Amino acid sequence: MALSTDFGPATALSCRECGTRFDVGPNFACIECFGPLEVAYEFGNVTRADIESGPTNIWRYRGLLPVPDDVATKPNLQPGWTKLVKADNLAGELGMRSLYVKDDSGNPTHSFKDRVVAIAVEAARNFGFSTLSCSSTGNLAGAVGAAAARAGLDSCVFVPANLEEAKIVVASVYGGRLVGIDGTYDEVNRFCSELIGDELGEKWGFVNVNLRPYYAEGSKTLAYEIAEQLGWRIPDQIVIPVASGSQLTKIDKGFKELIRLGLVEEKEYRIFAAQATGCAPVSAAYKAGHDVVQPVRPDTIAKSLAIGNPADGPYVLDIARRTGGAVEDVSDREIVAAVRLLARTEGVFAETAGGVVLGVTQKLLENGKLDPDAETVILNTGEGLKTLDAVSAEARPAAVIRPSLDAFRTAFAN
Repeated sequence: MALSTDFGPATALSCRECGTRFDVGPNFACIECFGPLEVAYEFGNVTRADIESGPTNIWRYRGLLPVPDDVATKPNLQPGWTKLVKADNLAGELGMRSLYVKDDSGNPTHSFKDRVVAIAVEAARNFGFSTLSCSSTGNLAGAVGAAAARAGLDSCVFVPANLEEAKIVVASVYGGRLVGIDGTYDEVNRFCSELIGDELGEKWGFVNVNLRPYYAEGSKTLAYEIAEQLGWRIPDQIVIPVASGSQLTKIDKGFKELIRLGLVEEKEYRIFAAQATGCAPVSAAYKAGHDVVQPVRPDTIAKSLAIGNPADGPYVLDIARRTGGAVEDVSDREIVAAVRLLARTEGVFAETAGGVVLGVTQKLLENGKLDPDAETVILNTGEGLKTLDAVSAEARPAAVIRPSLDAFRTAFAN
């Protein structure tokens, strides 16, 4: 396969464990130690002015990503530059001084996955792949389907068969193939790893397998946007949901890059990780003081976080400990309550992963691990309309009445 050399400032793939470097290519594991590969860069002189003059999407940061300089002119969904909501009402209820919600439900398919897939599409184009694919807990499947349609690629995505109905619809409406697997996400992911080795998958770009090093870099744009939207500064503390753990590790990487390039002042910041109790292997390892994350079988309403064997779990532990953060989890009941609290106070309808983040934020405040006086950002990574079943039993009409003033007065007399 003839490979393109237009990866912008990306110069190599580097093993996160042993540091061995490899040529840029569709690889994801080190042949020396089997550690994960990530993109290494030689950045040019990127300035705030360069970024601020760019488009209002992730391509304003193209000088910090493994993409060509002309990426903004290519057919893609142009995700990013989502709202950073100053959540004063919620802060008041929680007793916090300064709180923001980074609301990524405003992306084209209403989750942060549009960011990572956009980078993967560029890698797929460079490597000559004709089909875009993934294993997914839901949001990624929809993002892949939409991005492939826009880019003129075929798509075939694989999901657990018991996924929320809304996510099934979103993943299949774009015309690609959607395949349900009778099993957990981890079983779906193992199947996809097998498919890559088969001749059927030779021309397939699996965004979270053989394109994973590039795909993962899309999460850095959350760090870039948060810092820029705060006036070019890094928040004191941030709470991030954890499924595979990749998003959290790349946000940390993004903050460190901004500091290294002089785009923000160097400062200490704390990163907190949020999981659902029904799938909390990283939280369990953190609380036990372990470095190894033991796999679990997921059982939670937060299906987008239901990865029982998170690939980046150990790195999440490292970052939480290095930055003085923590890892915490909340029950399904607490998730639903948090979804409703965020909607009631700020008008942001989060999917269950957002409920996990807010629920964990509340618990961290209660146990004294989160500083209520520090500037804090919490993430909502998806749209609540995708997980209606989680709140539908409680979010019902206040009353059903006849169309008359007397009926209304009787119903709401108190």
